[in-house]
Amino acid sequence: MDIFDNVFNAEGVVIVGAGLAGLFCALKLSPRPVTVLSPMPLGSGASSAWAQGGVAAAVGENDSASAHARDTEMAGAGIVDHGVAESVTAEAAARIDDLARWGTPFDRDALGQFILSREAAHSANRVVRVSGDRAGHAIMQAIIAKVRATPSIRVVEGITAVDLAHAEGRIIGVFCRRLGDRYVEPVFIRARATVLAAGGLGGLYATTTNPPSVRGHAMGMAARAGAVIADPEFVQFHPTAIVTGRDPAPLATEALRGEGAVLVNDLGERFMPAIHPDAELAPRDIVARANFRQIQSGRKVFLDTREALGAAILTAYPTVAQYCRMAGIDPVTEPIPVTPAAHYHMGGVKVDEDGRSSLPGLWVCGEASCTGLHGANRLASNSLLEAIVYGARIAEDISGLEPARALLPPFEGIGWDADLGARAEDVLRNLKAVRDLRAVMTADVGVERNAEGLRRALRTMRELEETAIEVTRAYLNMTTSATLVAAAALKRTESRGGHFRTDYPQSSENWQNHTEMTLAEARAIRDL
Repeated sequence: MDIFDNVFNAEGVVIVGAGLAGLFCALKLSPRPVTVLSPMPLGSGASSAWAQGGVAAAVGENDSASAHARDTEMAGAGIVDHGVAESVTAEAAARIDDLARWGTPFDRDALGQFILSREAAHSANRVVRVSGDRAGHAIMQAIIAKVRATPSIRVVEGITAVDLAHAEGRIIGVFCRRLGDRYVEPVFIRARATVLAAGGLGGLYATTTNPPSVRGHAMGMAARAGAVIADPEFVQFHPTAIVTGRDPAPLATEALRGEGAVLVNDLGERFMPAIHPDAELAPRDIVARANFRQIQSGRKVFLDTREALGAAILTAYPTVAQYCRMAGIDPVTEPIPVTPAAHYHMGGVKVDEDGRSSLPGLWVCGEASCTGLHGANRLASNSLLEAIVYGARIAEDISGLEPARALLPPFEGIGWDADLGARAEDVLRNLKAVRDLRAVMTADVGVERNAEGLRRALRTMRELEETAIEVTRAYLNMTTSATLVAAAALKRTESRGGHFRTDYPQSSENWQNHTEMTLAEARAIRDL
């Protein structure tokens, strides 16, 4: 790709994405110069800010990093990398200390000890939380304040990366557009080191808990540049998105089930005890499929918090209570209607223990990456932990590339335009090509899959790329990620964790390994 006249120098490191992983990495790189690119105002477009549960860390009495690692491996359905699980959980306490030192108001008791929640598949209370269900928002507000006060970090809002730039066998920066300016020549931002931290792909599905901008752009961009992608078929569906008609769907945190809330259908029947010994605290994929099958059979599903929490839900879980109130639901006196929704991607750009991708000059962290920590099914609240651990590791790995400077100059002519951003978000929601892609992902690449549906989805994706009027590089990033998920799901002829095939419902020892795939390989499967 040609280098355009509209060129800016990021003075060393450019970070694409301003969620927890990207901002944590930027802070750990200080005082080295860093440019952070954010399509939306800080905190408003990142999945991190929407996280309710908290950060998993073995910081309580009678708990240990090794126990946390064992739970991670158990939830991951046989393909978690043991060394990664051991090392990440061992670093958890230090990263929690970083967050606390930077101002995160974690819940504590009268003695100053962390108040810890328990979530599904954890053997102990080890989720460090804020105000019950406001961890993501509180952590992001503290991190953002620290970033704003750090002179070595330059934040550019209202700009979105659409392509990676490469020369002489390495990534040398990114091509970007102002949000909504689809027909304006892109901006090239040159960098010695490029970090992708732009989130997952939940928004590729019609029912999701993810922000509208989280639609596979990071993985698609990297795949189109030739990066190796790992485990794209493993998509986690949260069992309890609240049925309100909103897009995205608000979330009822898993911590509610940790408090004793139960799932019932519209006949008042509790169905999880007959499915798994841990009932509502079974691994997420099992609970999500149970809810899905109830709904497919014509039943409705509800999360009943009345006996477990009663009126305490209003103060203990204010975010959920507010979501319910906005939808006209009183969780104190009636159960909460719920449905499975695309929530987290275990796959992504394959990286090593330092966050390096297969492309020299490109590091990836957060949900855009695949580290091997989550395997086929992420353990609850390990996502924010992975984000901060790998954000710190990447910062350490690329430190020293550029001399430290006290201040970075602004980029002329680039900045957040609220009206333009609002229009762009509306376009993302309503383009017919986007709606068509989200519909086929939900119908054929969703909670349960089979060969016929996956082949149909791949045909539709190819047709959309060839015929959609609104095709842009951003849209190609979306169809690229969707193609990788569907192709890998078709290739994996078994069921494991978040990947369930009705035509291959059992797990197989022959598939007890990670998928590694390039875009060329995925397109070859699609073309067949």
